[in-house]
Amino acid sequence: MNIISSAPRQIILDTETTGMNQAGGPIYIGHRIIEIGCVEVINRRLTGRIYHQYINPGQAIDPEAIQVHGITDERVAGEPRFHQIAQDFINFIDGAEIVAHNANFDVSFMDHEFSKLNPVGPKTKDICQILDSLAIAKRLHPGQKNNLDALCRRYGIDNTRRTYHGALLDAEILADVYLIMTGGQIKFNLSSEKAGQEAGGIKRIDQNAFNLKVIRASADEIVLHEQRLDLVAKSGKCLWRG
Repeated sequence: MNIISSAPRQIILDTETTGMNQAGGPIYIGHRIIEIGCVEVINRRLTGRIYHQYINPGQAIDPEAIQVHGITDERVAGEPRFHQIAQDFINFIDGAEIVAHNANFDVSFMDHEFSKLNPVGPKTKDICQILDSLAIAKRLHPGQKNNLDALCRRYGIDNTRRTYHGALLDAEILADVYLIMTGGQIKFNLSSEKAGQEAGGIKRIDQNAFNLKVIRASADEIVLHEQRLDLVAKSGKCLWRG
């Protein structure tokens, strides 16, 4: 799996629901979406555009779920039903790549809501690419905790506002985590590295973990550098000159 996406437009997405995962069946059995939060990223830059909507699910919210996200029946009683906001939501995500943490959870709920529309709505995968940021985190940090809170600690992201899970807040935090997790510097690990280090492949370097001093080349050094590139260019195209 390539951790660097080529999609120009991405929607960092999170949902909150009336209940959590149920064993023995699809995760959406008996449960509905009650909040959607989306943050738009174009060419790896936050645009400031968001989509945020609370939804009346037409059923009671499980007490266990309320303990997680803090959204009560009273909070969403006056909100629109999903079919009333569906087209605006589809318009916002259509053609983008959705980035979600444990994407199967959110996408399964979205697909269930789309299936209940009249006429039946699309499958998420038919209108969007889907990227699971949890799968990326597990690849980069195998054997470690990779939930959103753990990733915030690992990458030095402030999530002190996150008393409860909330779809828009979590989408905003995930956007920061995703962009840092898939950006920054990388280095190749060569077989000559010290024992115990990985050899071959790529290892990320957290650029926020170092306070590096930038030393500019002198005029003489620039001249020597250009002379070296002249020698390289004699044998073919010099990649460092484009």
